[in-house]
Formats: sequence, structure tokens, C-alpha cells
Amino acid sequence: MTSYVSEVLQPEETVRYEGTLHWIIFLPGIVLFAFGVAGLLGVVTLARNAPGYHIYSVVVYAALALGALHLLSAWVRRWTTEIAVTDRRVIYKTGLISRRSVEMNMDKVESVDVTQDIFGRIFNYGTVLIRGTGASLEPLSTIATPLALRNAITAR
Repeated sequence: MTSYVSEVLQPEETVRYEGTLHWIIFLPGIVLFAFGVAGLLGVVTLARNAPGYHIYSVVVYAALALGALHLLSAWVRRWTTEIAVTDRRVIYKTGLISRRSVEMNMDKVESVDVTQDIFGRIFNYGTVLIRGTGASLEPLSTIATPLALRNAITAR
């Protein structure tokens, strides 16, 4: 499957930077799934007639299912999100079934704001807001290496 960015490149337009979402988007699903796996050990070792066994097992199976769904959702979100900076524009595309794409010409970019909390600084992810003349791109959240994205946009 070809990428959206390669489909919309104009003649003689070159890609200077390609970005993606950070792996941290998988963390809630990993934690929930790990909780379910740890709880599964209790389900296996507890007697079926123990008080609260059925409630406990429902919670554990729900954690496993919700963790798996969250991991799948994060994977699809990361797989279907494309961020690129070319010599002419910034391209952002997301979505599998319904696609949302935003493009901003480089000469319309006024400023690029990067916001990182303490964990974002440690793990190198953050939110990037690109402000342009007349309009702005939506904040791009949980972007891997946000300073590299900013530098690719502001370097002329």
C-alpha cells in the first residue's frame, strides 16, 4: 500500500521530514492488559466457589479485553497517521475508514509551538501546534521527536 504523502507529492517536491506518533500511545493498553494477565493468575489459582470469584474473573477478563482493544486502537491510529514536511508544505493525515488530511503551505507558517511535559521531555514526545496566516493546524498530540518536526518546519 502506498502512503498518502507519496500520492500527493507534487512534481519536484521533496520530503524533508517524516514523523509518526510516539510509542507512548500504547502505554495505557499495555498497563491494562498486564493487569489482566496478572489477574488471570488469580483466576486460575482461586477455587471457583471462592467468595467474589465471579466478580473477580469478570473484572480480569474485562481488563484483558479492554487492554487488547486499546492496543489495537493505538496500533491503527499510529499506522494510519502520517506527518510529513516537504520543501513546500506540511502534510498531516489520519484515519483509516474516514480520512482527515490537512496541508499547510510553508510560506503560510507563522510559528510552531512545542509543548512537552516532564514525561514528554524524558521520552521525547510532545504536542506540536503549527500556526499559520488565517488558520492553524489542530494540535498534533503525542508526536515522536517534536523538536525535530519543529526544526524541519522552521528551517528554510
